[in-house]
Amino acid sequence: MEQVAPPLLNIRGLRKTYGAVEVVAGLDLAVGKGECFGLLGPNGAGKTTTLRLALGLTAPDGGSISLFDLPVPAEARRARMRVGVVPQLDNLDPDFSVRENLMVYGRYFGMKDADIAARIPGLLEFAGLEHRAEARIDALSGGMKRRLTLARALVNNPDLLFLDEPTTGLDPQARHMIWQRLRMLLGQGKTLVLTTHFMEEAERLCDRLAIMDHGRIIAGGSPQALIKSHIEPQVVEIWGEGVENWVTAHGATLCERAERVGETVFCYTRSSEALLQKLAPHDDLRYSSRPASLEDVFLKLTGRDLRD
Repeated sequence: MEQVAPPLLNIRGLRKTYGAVEVVAGLDLAVGKGECFGLLGPNGAGKTTTLRLALGLTAPDGGSISLFDLPVPAEARRARMRVGVVPQLDNLDPDFSVRENLMVYGRYFGMKDADIAARIPGLLEFAGLEHRAEARIDALSGGMKRRLTLARALVNNPDLLFLDEPTTGLDPQARHMIWQRLRMLLGQGKTLVLTTHFMEEAERLCDRLAIMDHGRIIAGGSPQALIKSHIEPQVVEIWGEGVENWVTAHGATLCERAERVGETVFCYTRSSEALLQKLAPHDDLRYSSRPASLEDVFLKLTGRDLRD
């Protein structure tokens, strides 16, 4: 009988309260070796707090955390020696060059300067910063800073990386480059725990994910399984001056479910063919048809209201 390897991160019944608000409310999750696990949720859902708890940076009010079979927070410092972290905001030292940032960070892990120096060329190549080694941080673009922050998280050659919204604020070119680098790490057998507000990012990178809201996991599985189980397969977006009258007349018969958001109506359906045929003669309406996505699932489960 094949023996199943224990998860690198195992969380059971995790709770954390700030004042009267339970930010993490009985959370269970496990992350296996070599997978990319995504933790999704609106602002205030408890994602960042969960990462801080898993790293032993915040003390839990209840439940258990095991990281590399070490209890957290009791043995968090020892567990973190095998972890890399990419925080939401770049916290590179502006007084140091690119190379010096990598060198200083390696010392936090007790690495010898010679060992850090031996790793730096490969890290610079990974980040596409071979020719910027001596540049100051304020001379780098936002994408360069983000790639350096990712490379810095790899100084200690970690087995597990925590990435908290790694591509927020980046342009599409920089975002795609980060995605490429993360896929390279997965190809090398690294394990990733990723929080993101970009549903396309989660859909492209994650083997499994959990959708979190109000401190609880409300759905989980692979991106494809979540789409299949929670949403109709086809979405037609309709907008234009006559959209309200058209939906009143035809929506109930042609859509399994319809949602109006601003000036756009989202028609969710199992087959869009009849819907598109009915729309075609209407010159006052504009529309687009697409397969359902993870973003549709996310909005259905967590709502469309803004979270501050």
